[in-house]
Amino acid sequence: MIDPVIEGMLNAMAAGGFRLPDPLEAASLRAMLDVPIPAPPVEIAEKRNLSMGSDGSLLSGRLYHPEPGEILPVILFFHGGGWVHGTLDTHDRLCAALAVQARSAVVSVDYRLAPEHPFPAAWEDAIMALRWLKDHHSELGVDAGCIAVAGDSAGGNLAAALAQAAAGDPAIVHQLLFYPVLDGACEKPSFVKDHPGFLSSEQMRWYWDQYAPGDLRSDPRASPAAGSIAIGTASATIIVAGNDPLYDEGVAYSKALELAGVPVALHDYPGAIHGFASLFGIVPLADEAVLIAASALRAAFDDCSPKTNP
Repeated sequence: MIDPVIEGMLNAMAAGGFRLPDPLEAASLRAMLDVPIPAPPVEIAEKRNLSMGSDGSLLSGRLYHPEPGEILPVILFFHGGGWVHGTLDTHDRLCAALAVQARSAVVSVDYRLAPEHPFPAAWEDAIMALRWLKDHHSELGVDAGCIAVAGDSAGGNLAAALAQAAAGDPAIVHQLLFYPVLDGACEKPSFVKDHPGFLSSEQMRWYWDQYAPGDLRSDPRASPAAGSIAIGTASATIIVAGNDPLYDEGVAYSKALELAGVPVALHDYPGAIHGFASLFGIVPLADEAVLIAASALRAAFDDCSPKTNP
């Protein structure tokens, strides 16, 4: 089953000659996929680039703020791309849309990529980004006591791992995971099926080989599903796509969170493909998913005490 609008788009792309490189290589994937979707930008009051970090270790980031001058809750966002590709620009529209619809700021993180920087580099960058965000809340105009972590695909992996690492921190009020990578075993039933769209099982295994090969995949910092769910882990919204090798691990992680007592809402889109949320404004199913995600963030932020910058 596939959504007819998505199917028409995929057919048009195939007719136009779209094919992933064979063999898969980081440089060729970046050249092909690190191009923003040709769609109208999302208007937002403030958008500016950031330099995050200290002690000679700097990352690029980007702030989205819909209400400059007001202190707002903030989403710490990690882009997808199999830890190999993806940029601030590829997820610019999605970050702006979440900021506007959730009425919150967003800080998007340009973490280090594999294979040049394998695990645990991206995970360490996620930890650093959270620390930096808390240290610089005043200049960003955000509430350091009201933070959600979010991401899609490999970025969802980083958000989930960060939520686990920050378990018990009252500032982390929610985690939003779009079709996240969670289990390096790659053995769930959805991995043995052929799926239309932008991600195959073979491709996902290749991404794992670049990021966390061999035994590293069983490290819970790389595979959040590999460990037990920490007490105090933030509530979660998980969005999964039916035509996706990662479908079953998203569903399984939702159940694991629920069994551990973590409030979780799973939103299942049987007709969707991996990466579909970025197609909002083009695919109605994506508009629905982004609206649901933003609504979940707003609800989580409503429980924060206002303007609690420490």
